[in-house]
Amino acid sequence: MSIRIKTQEQIDGIRKSSKLAAETLEFIEPHVKAGVSTEHLDNLIHQFILDHGAIPATLNYNGYPKSSCISLNEVVCHGIPSPDTVLKDGDILNIDVTTILDGYYGDTSRMYTVGEVNEKALKLIDVTKHCLDLGIQQVRPGNYLGNIGYVISRYATSQGFSVVYEFCGHGVGVEFHEDPQVDHSSRKNSGPKLRPGMTFTIEPMINLGRPRVKLDKHDGWTARTIDDQLSAQFEHTILVTETGCEVLTDISDEYPIS
Repeated sequence: MSIRIKTQEQIDGIRKSSKLAAETLEFIEPHVKAGVSTEHLDNLIHQFILDHGAIPATLNYNGYPKSSCISLNEVVCHGIPSPDTVLKDGDILNIDVTTILDGYYGDTSRMYTVGEVNEKALKLIDVTKHCLDLGIQQVRPGNYLGNIGYVISRYATSQGFSVVYEFCGHGVGVEFHEDPQVDHSSRKNSGPKLRPGMTFTIEPMINLGRPRVKLDKHDGWTARTIDDQLSAQFEHTILVTETGCEVLTDISDEYPIS
């Protein structure tokens, strides 16, 4: 495992790109409503990113055809926006964007709801967000990387949900995907120790039912829950600081810099 320790110049660039990625998710929120297609949302996201001097990292990445991933209901991740996928009341969805600004990457995702959503779905979303928060609390120099996944898995399962283990967080910043791999289900005190200057995502994917996923055989990207039950995900890009961490994709001051 070759983990990049970022220079101050790189950190500054990653911070700017991460801020733009977060602003993109904020921009798209009022457009997420019943009757809107996921392709329409993707078109708006694409133009917003271009208008701010950046490019969407997912577009043409290993053949991926769109500027964002929009994962609806039972889709765990990598949902491809489509004119045929139209939002309706009761839907939950994750929108995942990664920006490349001046060569640096920022990666973030969050959940959205459409109209009246049932209690099970709302609890799933709340638990998933808390899983992310718990994972972020583990980010400090000298702590083990595996403790992020340990606390996420312990909490999610205590609430009756399951943790997807076939996808994970990852180093990010200079490239789209770097070391380390950030598993969301790990043994306590496992993996490398965190060091200042590391940047990576934490992006727990939590399922209402079983943890396994199935990949769409036709598009090769869309990952759905194996039992067609709901899934939720939140994601932030995080910098390990000398004394704690900075959540680079936090633009609402939810997470104080430590």
